[in-house]
Amino acid sequence: MKKDIQYREDIDLFVTKFYSKLLKEKKIKHFFDDIVRNNKLEHHLEIISDFWEGILLGSIKYQRNAMQPHINMNRSKPFTKKHFEIWLDHFNITMNQNFEGEKAEFAKTRALSIATVMQIKMKSHS
Repeated sequence: MKKDIQYREDIDLFVTKFYSKLLKEKKIKHFFDDIVRNNKLEHHLEIISDFWEGILLGSIKYQRNAMQPHINMNRSKPFTKKHFEIWLDHFNITMNQNFEGEKAEFAKTRALSIATVMQIKMKSHS
C-alpha cells in the first residue's frame, strides 16, 4: 500500500518524478526549454514544490502569482487544450504511481481545477 502525502519530502519526490515525465514529453517539453537551458530547473522545481506544499500542507512559502508567468508564456508559446490534458494525465499518473490517500486525491482534484482555470484565463488574455 502506498502512503499519502504528509511531508515536504513527499511533495519534492512527486514534483521531481512529475517533471521528469514532462521533460520527456515531446508535445510540452518546449515550455521548459529556457528553464533547462539556463540551468534553472532545480530552482523551478523548488518553486513548484512550494506551490504544492501550500495547497496540500498549508505552508505559506509560495507568495507568487502562479497565473502570470503562464499568461506571459502563452504569448510566445501558446497553450492548447491538448497541452493541459497531457499535463493533467502526467500529474495523475505520477500521483497514482507514488501516493494514495486523502491528500493525493485532493492534489488531483486541485490539479484539474488549476488546469481548467488556466485554460479559461489563457483564452481571456490571448
